[in-house]
Amino acid sequence: MNGPNALYYSILTLLLASVVIMGSPGPSTISATAMGAAYGFRRSLAYVSGLIAGTVAVLLAVAAGVVAILLSVPHGALLLTVVSAVYILYLAFKIATAPPLSRRDDVAAPAFSGGFLLAVANPKAYLAIAAVFATVSLFQDRRLLDATVKIALLTAMIVAIHMVWLLVGASLSRFLRDPKISRIVNISLAILLVVATIVAVLE
Repeated sequence: MNGPNALYYSILTLLLASVVIMGSPGPSTISATAMGAAYGFRRSLAYVSGLIAGTVAVLLAVAAGVVAILLSVPHGALLLTVVSAVYILYLAFKIATAPPLSRRDDVAAPAFSGGFLLAVANPKAYLAIAAVFATVSLFQDRRLLDATVKIALLTAMIVAIHMVWLLVGASLSRFLRDPKISRIVNISLAILLVVATIVAVLE
């Protein structure tokens, strides 16, 4: 397959790979859903914007080869994992203990910086983005153009994926004004966040 058709096919392959690999449940996507459920769409936007910015930073680091350098440093991967695990446990605690929506107006939602920290310390992000980035070559023998277009496409997918997961969580929020249901859902999401992190680390 040559010409424009080959390019369209490669772009479609890249986008589908990003949905499957980057869009699957992981620390970042699960936390976006959990925040949407715990704090509602509007109050979670700052945190999810941090997730998006942090994930794009990881994408740029992967494209620039910075990740390979970082992971070659003794204990570099372990340090990332430890930082991620500690912060995610803290985040899971915050989600599990969040009050019902009707009582949350006075409770500060996690900020942009919290989302950014989780994204850049998320072990799955590096592996997933590196896998997607290496999956498809859009422009043979034109590395700069190839990297630029892939960064643009994957940035759009990062935004779309996180917003979808946030909307899924926010759609649950209308059920969470009942204290008992709110507690069950929040604890379940917190556990799911921890499990997703463990799976990402073990992979």
